[in-house]
Amino acid sequence: MEIEVKRKLKGDFWLLAISEFLLSMSVYLLLPTMPLWLAGNQNLSAAESGLVMGAFGAGLFVFGFFVSFLIERYRRNVVCILSIAGVAGLLAVLYYLDGLRSQFVELPVLILLRFAMGAAFGLSQMVLCSTLIIDTCESALRTEANFATGWFGRIALALGPLTGLLLLRHTDYPTVFLAAMGCAVVSLMLVLLVKFPFRTPDDDVSVFCLDRFFLPHGTVLFMNLLLVTVAFGLLLSMQLPVRFFAMMMGGLMVALICWRFVFRDADLKSEVVTGLILLGAALIMMLTRSLLPIVSYAAPTFIGVGMGLIGSRFLLFFIKLSRHCQRGTSQSTFMLGWESGIALGIGLGLGCFNGMPQLLVFTSLLLVVFALTTYQFSHNWFIKNKNR
Repeated sequence: MEIEVKRKLKGDFWLLAISEFLLSMSVYLLLPTMPLWLAGNQNLSAAESGLVMGAFGAGLFVFGFFVSFLIERYRRNVVCILSIAGVAGLLAVLYYLDGLRSQFVELPVLILLRFAMGAAFGLSQMVLCSTLIIDTCESALRTEANFATGWFGRIALALGPLTGLLLLRHTDYPTVFLAAMGCAVVSLMLVLLVKFPFRTPDDDVSVFCLDRFFLPHGTVLFMNLLLVTVAFGLLLSMQLPVRFFAMMMGGLMVALICWRFVFRDADLKSEVVTGLILLGAALIMMLTRSLLPIVSYAAPTFIGVGMGLIGSRFLLFFIKLSRHCQRGTSQSTFMLGWESGIALGIGLGLGCFNGMPQLLVFTSLLLVVFALTTYQFSHNWFIKNKNR
């Protein structure tokens, strides 16, 4: 008699998944609030604020070539803990700088600070999502673990800005920075709770390599994902109300339900196409019917559903493109496409479209349409080149 054993993700995984969620929250809290702080408290122009916010995306790539060497030369959990501590420390610096009310902070210092935050966040994400979380799961559960972690990050993308704006409405900037720092500190503490056995490091690991950093085999998908996330980042550069992120959160919940039940056995292409159509529909509503009250509810909901569906399917595609022992590399590649695109979009939106919301939304729509037209090629390329 054959007995089916139902495997479940264990406690250590959930500790690390919540850690990843809080780490993302610590960064996403600043997406709508830091541009306001830069313009108001630091008296920066829109272009200068764009440079500061965009520097985060460049910083994400700094440690990538050294990730594999670092986790082999030093214990992988130690590298993660130190990088999260770096994020928390840089947020503490922001809190300190805000206290210098009598003087403005120099622009190069702010750019460097944001760049360093991107570097610390990128390294922590590469180690946490691409190594530690995978190591806590059985082989048969790793894809499920990747999906669960991905959804935690996407929910933080709505909940972080929502929380930041609510805190700013009822308190002040120092409280926002303290809340972000608190999220990073709790994230660090959760990683400390997980015990990782010592693993003998490999002696032949190159200092400079692409392992656990970027999957060259996935460049086509990376560029297609980047189009979508830049379009989304452009929207985030606008001064969006609390309602936008609340409705976007609702849309992400709908996307999670659809991913679990509606698209479970659907055609591989359907999720991305549906997501891009919903994004395009939301942008058209914002362009042509922005004064209608229903649009302020429907558009962000559509955006939430669209980004949720697109993120979950592209993550699966990167996993299926990876060869043996490249799962972690595929995770990092997806993360870089997601995070750097959002940062680049915010930077471009602030620097190039300040005071021109209609042109910004139209540009975002053009990117979504281009992403949809090129996806046919990307999908066919994926089908021919997938390895799983």
